[in-house]
Amino acid sequence: MSDPQNPADPPASNVPPAPPAYGQPQTPPPAYGQPQSPPPGYGQPQYPAAPPPAYGPPADTAVPGRTLGIVAFILSFFVQLIALILGIVALVQSRKAGQKNGWALAAIIISSVLIVIGIIVLIIVFAVIVPAATAEFLRLCSEYGNGVHEIGGTTITLSGCP
Repeated sequence: MSDPQNPADPPASNVPPAPPAYGQPQTPPPAYGQPQSPPPGYGQPQYPAAPPPAYGPPADTAVPGRTLGIVAFILSFFVQLIALILGIVALVQSRKAGQKNGWALAAIIISSVLIVIGIIVLIIVFAVIVPAATAEFLRLCSEYGNGVHEIGGTTITLSGCP
């Protein structure tokens, strides 16, 4: 029998046909444990290795606790106790990562100062306003006594007068 594509070829005798060559010689895979050679480049250009990274950490490196520190800073003007707790947590997270966190530190300082100012104002309110209100109540009790009274167009109920 002759090959229909190549009629000039002599007939083969019990020899299997060779696989078609696609430009690369067929080599058997290396035996187990032997190093493999890298595949050929197939005509692609070889590029140089990437340059080394610049000095210092990249600009987009996330600092643990930074977002929490910013939230604590904003809250330090409105809800000081929560801001103080969040600021401390954010600062601890940043310190564990070896980073600085100015937002958390500012939140701690601002909320601490505002808490102290709030306590001072509260003490002043109780020291000045409560005795004044008590004095006014005692004056009204001594003048009008227990009961319902209309004073200055306002109905007032006095009870518990001494």
